[in-house]
Amino acid sequence: MEKTSGLISGKEIYQAELKNVKEHKDYRGSFSEIFQDHWNTCIEPVQWSLVKSKERVFRGMHLHKRHDEYFCLLTGHCLLALKDIRPGSPTEGVYSLYELFEEDLAALSFPKGLLHGWYFHTPSIHVQAVSEAYIDYGKDDNHGVIWNAPDLGIPWPMDEVILSERAQDFPTESELKASLGDWQPFE
Repeated sequence: MEKTSGLISGKEIYQAELKNVKEHKDYRGSFSEIFQDHWNTCIEPVQWSLVKSKERVFRGMHLHKRHDEYFCLLTGHCLLALKDIRPGSPTEGVYSLYELFEEDLAALSFPKGLLHGWYFHTPSIHVQAVSEAYIDYGKDDNHGVIWNAPDLGIPWPMDEVILSERAQDFPTESELKASLGDWQPFE
């Protein structure tokens, strides 16, 4: 069965974009451009990170009010979810659930204000970029929601995950929204 990366549940979210990545193969291996400025994505990266995850690891659901992000799975198999909680967004309340495979390279860029998280079915490596360096955003813009909160509404197909200690204490979506106060991302 052919493995194809793409949206498997939910709807497309305003300003989030999945790009298919062309892999140029020859007898030596392959070459792939995983980011191009001319793609006109929402992100202007200032930090790139290489992230290794073990099987069943869940990273997220995070929310950043100040920076855009980019995700490209290099090896492995993962699910990546977005949920638009930006007040006034044309897709407010919509979620997207993507499945990504190393055999079908794809890169997802998405704007600030989207809840986002990824689950790794197998040991995996991904490249991640942000438009604000980690040293600058720290705790004041590193919010989260528990991955399986009933009000999140994302149909994750797994029951058990490995979480960071911090993510184990994340609130529900409604609790996070209440803590954000009068947040206007489109002003």
